[in-house]
Amino acid sequence: MTGEVLAFVLYFVLMLGIGFYFFIKSKSAGEKDYFLGGRKMGPWVTAMSAQASDMSAWLLMGLPGSIIAFGLGQAWIGIGLALGTALNWIIVAKRLRKFSEASGDSITLPQYLTNRFMAKSSALKIICAIVFLISFTIYVASAFSAGAQVFNQLFPNLPIETAMIIFAAIILVYTFLGGYKAVCWTDFFQGLLMLVALLAVPIVMIFFGEKNPELLNAAVTGASGTEYSFTANLFSATPQEIISGFGWGLGYFGMPHILVRFMSIEKPSMVKKSAIVAIIWVVITLVATMVLAYVGRMYIMDGKSFAESLLFADTQELIFVKLTRYIFPSFIAGILLAAIIAASMSTADSQLLVASSSFTSDIYKPIIRKGASEKELLWVGRIVVVIVSIVAYFIASSKGDGAAAIMNLVSNAWALFGAAFGPVILLSLFWKRFTYKGAIAGIISGAVVDIVWLIYFASTGIYEIIPGFIVCAIFAVVVSLIDKKPSAEVEAIFETATSKNND
Repeated sequence: MTGEVLAFVLYFVLMLGIGFYFFIKSKSAGEKDYFLGGRKMGPWVTAMSAQASDMSAWLLMGLPGSIIAFGLGQAWIGIGLALGTALNWIIVAKRLRKFSEASGDSITLPQYLTNRFMAKSSALKIICAIVFLISFTIYVASAFSAGAQVFNQLFPNLPIETAMIIFAAIILVYTFLGGYKAVCWTDFFQGLLMLVALLAVPIVMIFFGEKNPELLNAAVTGASGTEYSFTANLFSATPQEIISGFGWGLGYFGMPHILVRFMSIEKPSMVKKSAIVAIIWVVITLVATMVLAYVGRMYIMDGKSFAESLLFADTQELIFVKLTRYIFPSFIAGILLAAIIAASMSTADSQLLVASSSFTSDIYKPIIRKGASEKELLWVGRIVVVIVSIVAYFIASSKGDGAAAIMNLVSNAWALFGAAFGPVILLSLFWKRFTYKGAIAGIISGAVVDIVWLIYFASTGIYEIIPGFIVCAIFAVVVSLIDKKPSAEVEAIFETATSKNND
């Protein structure tokens, strides 16, 4: 057994051990504990779990690959994400924790949006739950695919289908058994691993690597015939790229798998500490990713241009894998490369749980089995986790243009969530006059504009979340003003949640 394999085995044993631990510890737990950790998550775990579930393998593969190919202008996406993360923690986190508890102790986002207005209709809850279930199934499929690709790079003799099954099975086991607490604690350790890995590789390369500065501004034609011309000027990006970068930040206000972390923290007073940890983590990791790509382009290996060889093969996203294997001993490299797997796992497990909780709490309990017991809901949630995993596996492993078309939708799911739910969440937390009809109008208009823009106006270079977000906000406000004023009971929820004594 090589050092890399040993490191991976030990890592996966740790993840599975966490799942078994929380399964044994919480056998008598109910729906709230399984899906929200009983609102007893501490500030450190909340912060690291939120950020690890946010940043998938894209952080260690997609972003550095894009920067190494096209220059630091691509870093505007990272800047937008850092700003969005900070604003989400500062503006939304504490208020959402208070509002979700004041709104009938809601444990899912659709449930919160319904209870916030004391709506008797389940229409909004059901629509949201269906969207979540479909979108997150595709999201999980994307994570399975990314994880399998990394497995294939590290273990080239392992068939891609086998790699995907192993990856999916590990995530499924600890999510199925341990629920929200297992997901949060595994994400906590995975977030730490991602941080260490992203700091270790560029630091070692800066101090001990062999540089080739001329390669920075050299244009290279890759295997696809695309010319990759690097520029170290951050402001070389087009106005559309800069605007779209900030648009990515808007997505945070509508991300269910991130917002649910805010709802689970033990006390609203703990949010400040969590925010500090989360913001520091995201800034350090994003900056480290940019440095990794920058220095990676300058380094050579075995007498030939390392970065140039990646570009010729159109495998820029493997910069982290190649550098890690080149500069570290086998066992240490295995630990650091596990960070890529950790990034995929921490995103997939969170999305599995949110999809499961949305179906169980927003469809099964209010419509299918109104009298379902806590134990029944707990096992229904686990069954949904299995079903979503199986469907996601078949999506990720299918071949042909159909599968490619489905997987391409994943890149737009972020925009759809942000455009449809971002303004609605913000208005529900800060505007007392906001109404149920305004929320429905905002969600529908934001989603429609986002999709229409993607289909017909993508050539403008403007990320579809921006027009979708703006239209959602306008419709939500206008319809609320036209609608009758919220009842005294609904206003009381707002007053309770915003009370200084509510901590």
